[in-house]
Amino acid sequence: MSFASEVKENLTSNILPYWLRLKDPRGGFYGEVLSDGTVQYDAPRGVILNARLIWSFAAAYAALPDPQYLEAAVYAKDWFLDHFCDHRYGGVYWSVTAGGEALDTKKQLYAQGFAIYGLSELYKVAPDEAALQQAIDLYQVVETHFADKEFGGYIEALSRDFSPLADMSLSAHDINADKTMNSHLHLLEAYANLYQVWPDEGLKAAVERLLLLVESRIMALSGHLQLYFRRDWTVIPGAISYGHDIETSWLALECAFALKDDAIIDRVRPWARALGDAGNEGLLPDGSLRYERHPDGRYDDERQWWVQAETVVGNLWLWKYHGDAAAAERAESCWAYIRDHLVDAAGGEWWWAVLADGSLDRVHPKAGFWKCPYHNSRMCLQVMRLLLSL
Repeated sequence: MSFASEVKENLTSNILPYWLRLKDPRGGFYGEVLSDGTVQYDAPRGVILNARLIWSFAAAYAALPDPQYLEAAVYAKDWFLDHFCDHRYGGVYWSVTAGGEALDTKKQLYAQGFAIYGLSELYKVAPDEAALQQAIDLYQVVETHFADKEFGGYIEALSRDFSPLADMSLSAHDINADKTMNSHLHLLEAYANLYQVWPDEGLKAAVERLLLLVESRIMALSGHLQLYFRRDWTVIPGAISYGHDIETSWLALECAFALKDDAIIDRVRPWARALGDAGNEGLLPDGSLRYERHPDGRYDDERQWWVQAETVVGNLWLWKYHGDAAAAERAESCWAYIRDHLVDAAGGEWWWAVLADGSLDRVHPKAGFWKCPYHNSRMCLQVMRLLLSL
């Protein structure tokens, strides 16, 4: 079986069936599954997982029109609109209970972005005016409350009523910073996706500004991304994230393509190539990509699932759009690592990581706040598009 055929089989027989089994008959999807397969039926539900479920099933349906994928995307969307959207102040909550009551009501920029991303993707395959209007409303919320009119870019997080928040950190792994690479990257992705179904000139200008920010503020002279910033874009020292480097290398160019503007594409292409090359500095002899390089020079050789998925896609884009012939081999080599080490053929889905000592990470969940069918399903869809012309 070819590389592309293996990937398609993994999507349709391993990844998506796993998530279809997590539909809660009461509405929405269960919030957590432990690594041993135990479903935590009453676990809180995170906005990132639920927005990414909408995107993943909608994107899968666009490529493979199986009605169960569209049904799952709509099922996720209905619960999302009812329970994650703040119908008083606007925006989306960070988490809710299994019953749908607001739990953590902070408004992370990252979360607003993924809500826009998922809802706009659904609109591509099912013209749902409520979904599109909510995506537009969220765009307007971001531009009204998060946009920094003085220094440019967007504030990382705000409280429920959009007043300032002392702790803006996205996760326990992240520094408390006014602005971050990660949130700007995924807001860029979300805005470009929304532009494809709602070609508003103000939205296009926002996408252009975000691309310029990645080039001029977020990307360092080394070619790597800087991760954390003060409000005035003063850099807060942090790690090198090889996975984010290579993810941004292709996502930024894809966002430029979405604008259908040759001048923008020509400007983005060279620095996107540089980011891809920088990310590949983390490649290991077995074809996988290490996680991070710490500021003190130490490496974290954990092979997280999302990093490997982005390595496959990033290298295919280096091959397809930058003429790097060897990159196709790097992509296939990384897929072989994923297939042999991260895919759980028996239980479904992928493991969180292979640890530096070669053992599986069985502490992190199979499904949860951050473990979602986004990076891996997107990888499969990108491989299929680039190699199978789907």
